[in-house]
Amino acid sequence: MQVYGADKVWRQLRREGIAVARCTVERLMRKLGLRGVMRGKVVRTIVSDGKAPCPLVRVNRQFRAERPNQLWVSDFTYVSTWQGWLYVAFVIDVFARRIVGWRVSISMRTDFVLDALEQALYARQPERDSSLIHHSDRGSQYVSIRYTERLAEAGVEPSVGSKGDNYDDALAETINGLYKAELIHRRAAWKTKEAVEFATLEWVSWFNHHRLLEPIGYVPPAEAEANYYRQLASQPTTAAA
Repeated sequence: MQVYGADKVWRQLRREGIAVARCTVERLMRKLGLRGVMRGKVVRTIVSDGKAPCPLVRVNRQFRAERPNQLWVSDFTYVSTWQGWLYVAFVIDVFARRIVGWRVSISMRTDFVLDALEQALYARQPERDSSLIHHSDRGSQYVSIRYTERLAEAGVEPSVGSKGDNYDDALAETINGLYKAELIHRRAAWKTKEAVEFATLEWVSWFNHHRLLEPIGYVPPAEAEANYYRQLASQPTTAAA
């Protein structure tokens, strides 16, 4: 799946042990008419419920984490198909930008974002001690009673962005933008929900295990997490007194 600009192509080639100059990559891409995909304008899908009680804002635009399962962010986006609109929800672990849960649905009801959350909880098995914060926008799905109760049951601390602030869910929207630019917009038309689901499955696997991300040092999310646990395991343990 080639979606990189010249800089990331050069970095990927270096990771694969291929010695080539950056300028050579740029020249060859120009000659072949290749260029990295560009993200389009973001269209927000928030439908706020003004009557629903909202959790506190616990993130304050600080989308950083010192370890996996410290901060998750959630959001969903839309995809046009011949059968109508689809909605795709993601749950992202902020530490390495790894997608830990996702779901495709024909509706924006709470069920489908709950399904993405359930996948993340099953895959990651976070501690039930409120050490994990889950952050989202003020969409009615995320502040619903069912969603809030599920977070509480899992021992996850909820956080919701401030009203009308487009930057309070910026990291999740960045992942949505990459998904649309690198997968959805690269095809002229999507026919069915099944086609979107299968392509999304492939993209998520590629994103987690192969896509180089600048904020985490030009390595894939899975590699960044593996490096963290490897370093953690190599640290000497303090002997019990």
